Amino acid sequence: MHEPISEKKQKISNGITVLLAAACGLIVANLYYSQTLVGPISSDLGLPSGTAGLIVTLTQIGYVAGLLFIVPLSDMLENRRLVVSFLAIVVLALFGAAFSTGSVLFLAASLLIGASSVVAQILVPLAAFLSTEEQRGRVVGNVMSGLLLGIMLARPIASLITGIWGWQTIFVISAILMVLLAILLSRVLPERHPNKTLTYGELVVSLLKLFKKSPLLRRRSFYQACLFGAFSLFWTTAPLRLADEYGMTQQGIALFAFVGVAGAIAAPVAGRLADRNWTKHLTMGAIVIATLSFMLIALVHGKSDFSLVLLFIAAIALDMAVSGNLVVGQRVIYSLGNETRGRLNGIFMAIFFIGGAVGSFLGGLSYAYGGWIMSSWIGVLFPFLAFLYFLTEFKSEN
Repeated sequence: MHEPISEKKQKISNGITVLLAAACGLIVANLYYSQTLVGPISSDLGLPSGTAGLIVTLTQIGYVAGLLFIVPLSDMLENRRLVVSFLAIVVLALFGAAFSTGSVLFLAASLLIGASSVVAQILVPLAAFLSTEEQRGRVVGNVMSGLLLGIMLARPIASLITGIWGWQTIFVISAILMVLLAILLSRVLPERHPNKTLTYGELVVSLLKLFKKSPLLRRRSFYQACLFGAFSLFWTTAPLRLADEYGMTQQGIALFAFVGVAGAIAAPVAGRLADRNWTKHLTMGAIVIATLSFMLIALVHGKSDFSLVLLFIAAIALDMAVSGNLVVGQRVIYSLGNETRGRLNGIFMAIFFIGGAVGSFLGGLSYAYGGWIMSSWIGVLFPFLAFLYFLTEFKSEN
């Protein structure tokens, strides 16, 4: 029998931290399997090149909807049961994508995959809830490193499996993993019963109130939306460029995508430095690195080996910037309230993924009509907007 967690905190165990990190990684990977598979999926399902970006964009839109309308339930309902219930929906959506016979069915399944995969964003604030104030930055950093590894490994693994067995296989494998994960979490996770003070309708309406009264939430959300917009644009267009200009197969694209995994090391490091009040310095570093990464590949865009090496370097640097700033941002917003933590996280991640959806859509559209040069300069614009907003931070306290 699981005992409810009391408000008196004990340090979260390493075992639970590792489990939550692995669970978040496996769940959120569902959003990214299709990112390097835009070419083969759109070809098989008959999607024109100009709208191929919808494969990624609709998944992210679904995720945003889930963040706004599902994640608030974590401040109302028992968290473990909520997690297992939505994992069951993820399983159905993944099988729907795997056995789609047309683009409409696949895109609908993608939307549902995105919406139900928000269960990862119920687990992250749960990890923050289970940890003490002193260890919160480290715990969130470790859990987020698992989540970010899932994001970064999803792309190369999907490409490798597609090259061998076809793109449908990755969705079937993930569905089986979600079943196993649901069973494990139902047995291991402690219960968490929030102090229910609002109805569901009031919880959803309160999102706007929280957004209005939390300037730090608005600021951190905008930073991350801009960086994730650049990130999503890069990983939507880079595989297309590698295939078109360098003639890479899915296996070659997979090897390139593995490079991005190195960026996940920034998450735990950023978490520890954030615990030492380095928030502003880390934010500035992430924004500048992201801007320079895209500017570098926008200026040097030939088909040479040197250009390819720069693309590798940009992938690592961009992933590090996004993952590091994400952990810093989440630590800031988790300090804004305990009982509102699920909703604060939902707002933050919703705005963050709106940026990603915009980046994916503009990436697919700009690459189809303006090629890599147009896409890369749009990529520069995203973090540069964050930089301009960051300059206003010196007039306010962080």
